Amino acid sequence: MEILARAVLVVAGLVHLLPAVGLRGAPQLEKLYGIAIAQPELLLLMRHRALLFGLLGAGLIAAAFWPPLRTAMLLAGLVSTAGYCVLAFAEPALAAPLRRVVWIDVPIAAALLLLLLARLRTPIAY
Repeated sequence: MEILARAVLVVAGLVHLLPAVGLRGAPQLEKLYGIAIAQPELLLLMRHRALLFGLLGAGLIAAAFWPPLRTAMLLAGLVSTAGYCVLAFAEPALAAPLRRVVWIDVPIAAALLLLLLARLRTPIAY
């Protein structure tokens, strides 16, 4: 179970690190999401989003190797992935790159949920 938990956390972390390339600027964000970012305010918000995803990704990877972080990071990763899916399913007209994210996030959300439930059912000794 330990190897599986680490693998899921690392994969989820790497997926969440991918948008961090958006910190570099509009061209990377436009390529990543398939949308034009013409306004400086939108660019700021999207770069901030990239920063937060980078932090979440780093936290998920850290939790793979430091068990005291796991419950919090499993919950954070689950809220992120499942939340995106819920919001995306409510929006019928998404750009193709944004729709692809849903199909990446669904299995990650399921794996994080299963790990979180297993962790909550198992007594934790630190």
